[in-house]
Amino acid sequence: MTDYLVRPDPADPRLTRRVSGRDHEGKDIETSVTMERPLTLFLNGQEIVTMMTIGDYPEYLAVGYLLNQNMLRPDDEITAIDYDDDIETVVVRTARKTDFEDKLKRKTLTSGCAQGTVFGDLMEEFEDVTLDADARVKTSWLYALSKTVNTTPSLYLEAGAIHGCVLAHQDRPLIYMEDVGRHNAVDKIAGYMLLERIAPDDKIFYTTGRLTSEMVIKTVKMRIPILVSRSGFTAWGVDLARQAGLTLIGRMKGKRFLVLSGEERVVYDADPASLGEEPSRHRRKGAEDDN
Repeated sequence: MTDYLVRPDPADPRLTRRVSGRDHEGKDIETSVTMERPLTLFLNGQEIVTMMTIGDYPEYLAVGYLLNQNMLRPDDEITAIDYDDDIETVVVRTARKTDFEDKLKRKTLTSGCAQGTVFGDLMEEFEDVTLDADARVKTSWLYALSKTVNTTPSLYLEAGAIHGCVLAHQDRPLIYMEDVGRHNAVDKIAGYMLLERIAPDDKIFYTTGRLTSEMVIKTVKMRIPILVSRSGFTAWGVDLARQAGLTLIGRMKGKRFLVLSGEERVVYDADPASLGEEPSRHRRKGAEDDN
């Protein structure tokens, strides 16, 4: 097994539960289902948001969320991160005094899920980011990375109904995070990168989810030059990737993939004809890939 810095633990009893039911033939069955629980995030005493999450790595999720919402600066001094499992709360404390009362009011006024303000937060600084033009991705790395990720024990393979994101260097996956929302999985990696001081310029970001505008914006804000997915693209995601100079690779299954942005970074060093198709057991949750 690849030596990940962080990877899923499908054996963690907090993350799945066994549930009985019946299958399409009316036979009694028992299956694993993914758990989700609320996590309320505070920044310096101010309540920010309550997220639904599987509950692992709350500290990384909290920091990544604040970073991607521009409530935390990359150079902020984080003085403490306090997590209380009993009351499902995480508090991030910084040396800089913060007050986002007006911003949070605007979120409430926008809509129930606050998409208008959230999108504005994500777009801040997007046009000012410059991605490493010298970064490269070899097709041999893509094939090896895909195989490793797809065969790693995970909640996705155990129970489904979950998204996975991986930070990789060349063909080596470093950080594998999962959650019920792809934005949570991304934020966990963003938080880990900030707290552990991991440089983004030579990294590859791999996701099981769609290549949407949100995924592109967050990857660019994290300054990662290459984004890869098992799933497909949205038109706006492609447009934003081209605007930012992000290499966007989708529909990566078996020996097939499509590159719709940043083609100049791709080095075709592997012969697809020498590769087999992806085993069906790694596609058994395929209907959920585009969620």
